[in-house]
Amino acid sequence: MTTLRNTIGKSVLLAATMLAANSIAWAGQAPGRLSAPDSPISHHDRVYAAEQFSNTVSVTDPVDNKLLGVIRLGDPQPGNFSPLYKGQVLVHGMGFSPDHRTLAVVSIGSNSVTFIDTATNAVKHVAYVGRSPHEAFFTPDGKEVWVTVRGENYISVIDPVSFEETTRIVTPNGPGMQIFSPDGKYGYICSSFNPETDVVSVAEHKIIATVKQESPFCPNIAATPDGSQVWFTLKDVGRTQVFNAKPPFSLVKTIDTGPITNHVNFAHTAKGTFAYVTVGGLNEVKVFRTDDFSEVATVPVGNLPHGVWPSGDGTRIYVGLENADALAAIDTATNKVVANIPIGQAPQAIAYVPNAAPDANDRQNLQALGVAGQVAHLALASKGGAKDGKTPTSVSLFDQGLIQVLQASVTGLQPRQKYVLALADHGDGSGPLQPLAAFMTNPAGSAIVNAAGPIRQIVDQSAAATRRYLVIASGDAAMPGEAVQIEAQ
Repeated sequence: MTTLRNTIGKSVLLAATMLAANSIAWAGQAPGRLSAPDSPISHHDRVYAAEQFSNTVSVTDPVDNKLLGVIRLGDPQPGNFSPLYKGQVLVHGMGFSPDHRTLAVVSIGSNSVTFIDTATNAVKHVAYVGRSPHEAFFTPDGKEVWVTVRGENYISVIDPVSFEETTRIVTPNGPGMQIFSPDGKYGYICSSFNPETDVVSVAEHKIIATVKQESPFCPNIAATPDGSQVWFTLKDVGRTQVFNAKPPFSLVKTIDTGPITNHVNFAHTAKGTFAYVTVGGLNEVKVFRTDDFSEVATVPVGNLPHGVWPSGDGTRIYVGLENADALAAIDTATNKVVANIPIGQAPQAIAYVPNAAPDANDRQNLQALGVAGQVAHLALASKGGAKDGKTPTSVSLFDQGLIQVLQASVTGLQPRQKYVLALADHGDGSGPLQPLAAFMTNPAGSAIVNAAGPIRQIVDQSAAATRRYLVIASGDAAMPGEAVQIEAQ
């Protein structure tokens, strides 16, 4: 009898523990319901960042704001050029399950979704989808994973148990990201190629409404925890738009946020619910009230802020700094940066997952940063000099062994014009130019420009006799014109 009582008692305790865990799965913060209890920051929580050029997922303890290690999903260049290469390329998007036990990590270059066990940091499965997927997220009931296949025209719906695609939801070309209403009734899918956000009935997998985007390029979308609003960013025009999360899904606000507006997310505090918008071209996070849309703070965070996610209690906002290889932690009470954690190369999506690690001390399957922690930084200024002292363009050189991947976050140029990122023999940009990458600015006069090669060695200041200088010139690669931005000294 005693044994039976003990067994029953343990079963009841286990059931109660599971119910308690499930009740705080989404917590009172995005992407869950506001009515759910918050989850205080603990050593069991993890902050994950998907890192595009090191092909890693970094894992951070938010109590100590300390990097615990990285989950290596792929190799740097040129190893990932091999025809026999099996790892992931351009690790980029990220979502997590309602029970906080699984990450879904999207790699654009290898057309994949990697499912990771948060308890062990081990890869459970890799599912391959269509061309150039961008983001993935679980439905609030945990029964489906929706993946935006941005290089095509559909959402791939995956069963998280069998990891098989069960259906496709056809959309206009280039679905950018999807997120769900906290009650799981609606899915909201913004577009990166078309000026249209689609509202989908989750139960029917059918588009039931559309919302006009002011521009075609939306990279990110989020729903408020109270289920009343959806916010999405427009990277090309530097704006953020807000629409009603319920019928008739009408647009309610357009906000000028700034060049290279990247991601948006929410923190609910005692003072209300606030939207945090990363503005890559200004190296800032802008904070807005969700009731009257007033801007209440501007937080300088570092080079090219990208992904953003709240802690389980809304006391912190974590921001990935794409051109600083770092994770910034913002105190939402003061809107000040309280920590800056070195992580992998070019972090994109961020996910804060409460209670992700049953064993807070477990470091299984985590590796040191290694080459992923090596980066050099430069800045380009207007040739005539910046009147406000700010440099409009930041440049990162991410080490990949013998070569580097260069990424420039370019602002301060004329909109919709052709330019060339080039090497010059002289610091003032004079003399013959060697083009590295040609690009066209977006309507906000900004761009993200990439190149690869032994560039750090060429611009190394210690080799003054042979060094060259990064510049941006007008025109195209065939006929570059005069330099308009030069290396800041």
